Amino acid sequence: MLEAGMPSPVVPYGADQTLFVVIDRRDAATEVRVERSDLDTAIGELVAGCFSDPVQVISFNTLEHWMKDISTDVAGEIRARCDIDGVALPDYLSDFIESHS
Repeated sequence: MLEAGMPSPVVPYGADQTLFVVIDRRDAATEVRVERSDLDTAIGELVAGCFSDPVQVISFNTLEHWMKDISTDVAGEIRARCDIDGVALPDYLSDFIESHS
């Protein structure tokens, strides 16, 4: 548990950047992965199978004080990329895509 006044190890102190959090059902109790990069990298990791059962993708910016569930946007982008590349949607993403389409 975090102590009062101690910065979270997940949220960078004083950084003005947008972070992307992928919540994975199987790892939710133990770990939440934070992508400190662009959305394209987070989507690439989802397609590459870095998450076993993703359920939600959230973007946030602590300096600008906003947060947004972008799961529907991400699901649409993954579906579009699979269609463009002519590949089948990976099985491990089917529940995520179906629930956010």
